[in-house]
Amino acid sequence: MEKQKNNLIPLITLTSLFFMWGFITSMNDILIPHLRSLFKLSYTQSMLVQFCFFGAYFIGSVIYFLISYFKGDPINKIGYKNGILLGLLISAIGCGLFYPAASLSVYGVFLVALFTLGLGFTLLQIAANAYVSLLGSEETASSRLNLTQGFNSFGTTIAPVLGGYMILEFFADKGHISANSTKIPYLIFAVLFLLLGLIIYKVKLPVFTNDDTAEKGLGALKFPQLKRGIFGIFFYVGAEVAIGSFIIIFLKQNNIAGLSESISKNFLALYWGGAMIGRFIGAISLSQGLPPLKKGFYMVATSVLVFALILSIVNLTFADIYPYLIFMLLNLIGFLLGKSAAARTLFIFAIINIILVAAAIFFMGHIAMWAIIGVGIFNSIMYSNIYTLSISGLGKYTSQGSSLLVMAILGGALVPVLQGALADMIGIQKAMIIPLVCYLYIAYFGYYCWKNIDHSLITHKKAAGH
Repeated sequence: MEKQKNNLIPLITLTSLFFMWGFITSMNDILIPHLRSLFKLSYTQSMLVQFCFFGAYFIGSVIYFLISYFKGDPINKIGYKNGILLGLLISAIGCGLFYPAASLSVYGVFLVALFTLGLGFTLLQIAANAYVSLLGSEETASSRLNLTQGFNSFGTTIAPVLGGYMILEFFADKGHISANSTKIPYLIFAVLFLLLGLIIYKVKLPVFTNDDTAEKGLGALKFPQLKRGIFGIFFYVGAEVAIGSFIIIFLKQNNIAGLSESISKNFLALYWGGAMIGRFIGAISLSQGLPPLKKGFYMVATSVLVFALILSIVNLTFADIYPYLIFMLLNLIGFLLGKSAAARTLFIFAIINIILVAAAIFFMGHIAMWAIIGVGIFNSIMYSNIYTLSISGLGKYTSQGSSLLVMAILGGALVPVLQGALADMIGIQKAMIIPLVCYLYIAYFGYYCWKNIDHSLITHKKAAGH
């Protein structure tokens, strides 16, 4: 109990970090249509925003992994706290680069800024995700990571509304589209990253040490759940980012909804807000020790409260978004069928998303519109569940395994570009076949872990024995 109390302040501090990188990541979905209009880009060219941002995750993780392979794990040497501080500094530099990018009005400089920002986030992902997993027992790791990911989703939810207002309206040049509207917002973000770094520097974070000698080589890859999880992260991030990147453009199509960018950004917020609902509920559902009746009450109450929060954020009325209540109910049923098991819940949610994406492909109008928006709430627990299932039992290889999983965020770079290229050929709606294939693999991974790893009971010994 004392350990849990001691870990509360560090957990709260790291939660603010998850919020900030969720906010900035979601801003890319605002930048894409903005830069596409500014520079007259094709779908494929506009997806270079995600290619450079998430491609940096891959490059950064490859560098990290090579250092780990030849010299030993860097995080194990410099510590999680220093790793986080370095990540925040690089992220602040990336945001600062938006100023010269906007001044020059050159698409390539925007891409350099996004790449730098992605490098900073790479280090944050490697250090912070593993750190949150270590702040307590392994049995509750999924619950804890879902909680922090919930605040990450809070950032992704308000970014389209607040960030969209800043770039598309408040700082926009009246009467025409201009690169200058990105200058001040990203300078503000740079300052916030530096302030967050100062706070984390001042806060005392527990130091995790491993008595085992850090080994070089590819030891993490001897774990089958990690090898499969690498592809799980690749396809999950790819699908989530691809859908989020195209929602504003998707809803603009006359055969879907015919909505303007200023209105569509609110439905984009609802897409990301669904992940927030699901992650907060997931933190409760996957927690251990709560009586079933109390757990069910907390889950229903949380979903209602978070939905009310989202409704207060977006510039929409209840009459505009009441169909979303169907997905909230289905989400609660999914958690109930998941029986508080990370792998089982992951499998169920992946199957639901396969059905929803298929509906978005084969139907028109509001059915396609709501189907694609509804995907967000079932994306909710995927990253945290895939991540914790993948690193379960890795011990001294946890940071190395984490770097491999972050490397797999490359999916966020490649899948949107692939979908953009396909959209240029056959249209946006049919190109949604790409994320559908991604969810098919996630369903496989969830089923594999469900049958081979009982995550609610897993121990280091059992994981190492597979």
